[in-house]
Amino acid sequence: MRIIVVALVAIGSAGVLRGSHPAAQVSAMPEALRFAVIGDNGTGDRFEYEVAHQMVAVRERFPFEMVLMLGDNIYGGQTPKDFVQKFEAPYRPLLEAGVRFYASLGNHDNQSNRFYKPFNMDGERYYTFAKRNVRFFVLDSDYFDDRQRSWINDALRGSRDEWKICYFHHPLYSNGGRHGAQVDLRVMLEPILTRYGVDVVFSGHDHVYERLKPQRGIHYFVSGAAGQVRKGNLRPSDSTAAGFDQDQSFMLVEVAGGTFSFQAISRTGQTVDSGVLQKGSRP
Repeated sequence: MRIIVVALVAIGSAGVLRGSHPAAQVSAMPEALRFAVIGDNGTGDRFEYEVAHQMVAVRERFPFEMVLMLGDNIYGGQTPKDFVQKFEAPYRPLLEAGVRFYASLGNHDNQSNRFYKPFNMDGERYYTFAKRNVRFFVLDSDYFDDRQRSWINDALRGSRDEWKICYFHHPLYSNGGRHGAQVDLRVMLEPILTRYGVDVVFSGHDHVYERLKPQRGIHYFVSGAAGQVRKGNLRPSDSTAAGFDQDQSFMLVEVAGGTFSFQAISRTGQTVDSGVLQKGSRP
């Protein structure tokens, strides 16, 4: 299967998206899967809480059922009190509404956090789960060893799902000035992702939002600004399709049949990027 981008947005020279973008829309398909994406969120400060408040507000018109967490879910101390302050309190309205969070681990996360029940990792560093016509593959990019590489190869090879989405902390492609692309991980992982037809990859680590132009047929998103943002840190290159580095942000996604709609929303509720990916048959 190939994906056709039917809506794109240009990036300004300062790393800020220009032009107007539509508010969150919901399709009429009852079987559509809707979810949010956050990365590098676990600061426990007012900015994380304000992003969480925006997520609660937008859910009234875009009823997402789950949240993908791209790592660095808890910064600093990782005691039970920290989990309350940096996760349970800011997202309490969503948790109480039955929204499920599915975490991946980042370099600031304690490995034991995979046993924290609300992260829904079931004690595993890497795992897979399916919703509707989408299968998600969650990796631990801190320790991508031979065992994990063999696991993701077998898991992708055995998937017959319409959409394959991977997410993990360190980006294979990024134009963030602080970290940038994790090239060594790309060398190991990208051939597997392309071989088995992965459609979309989400990562964090760089505290910006960036949408990359398709790389070897895969659409990459960096969404690492749900808690911290590095203003002016995005260094757009020829691989950048769109980006935003002026405020905290998160993403909304809807998968309805063969249509993948996405939006990036700022802490203040501005839609700073949006688009649609459409599945199509190979010639």
